[in-house]
Amino acid sequence: TNIFVHQEKLFVQKLRQCCVLFDFLCDPLSDLKWKEVKRAALSEMVEYINHNRSVITEPIYPEVVHMFAVNMFRALPPSSNPTGAEFDPEEDEPTLEAAWPHLQLVYEFFLRFLESPDFQPNIAKKYIDQKFVMQLLELFDSEDPRERDFLKTTLHRIYGKFLGLRAYIRKQINNIFYRFIYETEHHNGIAELLEILGSIINGFALPLKEEHKIFLLKVLLPLHKVKSLSVYHPQLAYCVVQFLEKDSTLTEPVVMALLKYWPKTHSPKEVMFLNELEEILDVIEPSEFVKVMEPLFRQLAKCVSSPHFQVAERALYYWNNEYIMSLISDNAARILPIMFPALYRNSKSHWNKTIHGLIYNALKLFMEMNQKLFDDCTQQFRAEKNKEKAKLKEREEAWMKIESLARSNPQYVMCVDPSGLNSPVEMETDGPFIEDVQMLKKTVQARAIQVIQRT
Repeated sequence: TNIFVHQEKLFVQKLRQCCVLFDFLCDPLSDLKWKEVKRAALSEMVEYINHNRSVITEPIYPEVVHMFAVNMFRALPPSSNPTGAEFDPEEDEPTLEAAWPHLQLVYEFFLRFLESPDFQPNIAKKYIDQKFVMQLLELFDSEDPRERDFLKTTLHRIYGKFLGLRAYIRKQINNIFYRFIYETEHHNGIAELLEILGSIINGFALPLKEEHKIFLLKVLLPLHKVKSLSVYHPQLAYCVVQFLEKDSTLTEPVVMALLKYWPKTHSPKEVMFLNELEEILDVIEPSEFVKVMEPLFRQLAKCVSSPHFQVAERALYYWNNEYIMSLISDNAARILPIMFPALYRNSKSHWNKTIHGLIYNALKLFMEMNQKLFDDCTQQFRAEKNKEKAKLKEREEAWMKIESLARSNPQYVMCVDPSGLNSPVEMETDGPFIEDVQMLKKTVQARAIQVIQRT
């Protein structure tokens, strides 16, 4: 018993000794001896709780939590990288934590403490509380990826062991995401927080609570519109797919949200969306696929037509996916008419030869799927093309007629349409008809003035 009491006392002394902080940043060569003493003490304590049982007694809990808090809970330095649109997470180098030789051991020790068979959450909950969790979450904005990796594991262990803190942890992570999406657009720990959430979502009981569905629709999906999506996209896509595997009825709102946030001018981001969409289609129920297939394939048709070959290539790789092909085959009558014009046009006009090969492969699969439907689509496409050519010819003739009239009579501001009535020729523009008339009048008047000046 005396040995046990002595060991406990020595353990407490070492924990207190490790509460002394040293300067690694401004004066890295100062106190080298004492820095080494602290490093050795931390290593010793890691080994001690690793190899000994019944050493985590009740008096140890407040000492461990205090030592961790003193070393870890600090104001993070301002970001050395630009924020907002100038921030490039793949180019800008992170600032590494100068005191890492000590911080790493503090994290390792605290993790061994949480994972120890002797650890009792009922005692620890007096010290590991909401305030502690809040301060821990603030550290996720650290630029040092090594620190964020330890934080991810630490928070995950706390979530697993402290049932009373789970709702609070989820709520605070939500708040970090809300600030990130709608205010700052800059946070270093989004990928790590999403990784934790991936395993949390995996453990959700069925049926899903309304709170969890709201989190998917109001937090996870809007994360797709942030500029720095590439940093955390794999983790985000994993979370979304986890939700759909839990509850297939969420498929329609998820796919419609992805189509809503679809990038208009950022091709690498489009490739990410196509990756995620394929992951969703891999787990989609046929009954849910029917609800979203038309808007989904309209978007795919646009992607196939993209001049950026990686976007077109990624979209065409869908035709190599057996499950997606079985879904298409079951609904070919509605999908082929949407896809055919884009495939047919780009089989001849796309600048990249690789795309030609992939398009021919897709067309061949469609032909094998339903020869009659394929022939019908071909005929319809040709009929549409002929109609377009006829309209174009008609418009050209109308303009030639206007020019001829303007030249022959400078005072004439209206022209006769093919029906023989006195009215302006209607042009196919996106604007309203009255604007067409005004534009037509201006053109004819300008031509008339030129003729008067020449005469």
